[in-house]
Amino acid sequence: MDEKFIKKLVSALKCGVCGQQYEGSSFSVLGHRNEMWFLNVTCPTCQTQAMMAIVVKEGKPAKIVTELTEAELAKFAQESTLESDDVIDIHNFLKSFDGDFSKLFGKN
Repeated sequence: MDEKFIKKLVSALKCGVCGQQYEGSSFSVLGHRNEMWFLNVTCPTCQTQAMMAIVVKEGKPAKIVTELTEAELAKFAQESTLESDDVIDIHNFLKSFDGDFSKLFGKN
């Protein structure tokens, strides 16, 4: 595990006081021992300082627990990603949906 990876990892975190995302320059590595890393962090917005201790373990990714079959997983892996317009479309549909699934899926 290298310091560059730790910086990337911490850059995904947000300040507990103001919610601002940390930047790579917002912290310094104080040291590490095995998987335990010690960091000094300063929020770029509110200047709150904190000390972090994080544990990062290398290894295999966790197995995905799902009820989907292998065929379903393969099928969904080929699908396009969900876009913000898709979310807006379903939101607009649900605003006027009366809950009648028989009418929605039934034979006319």
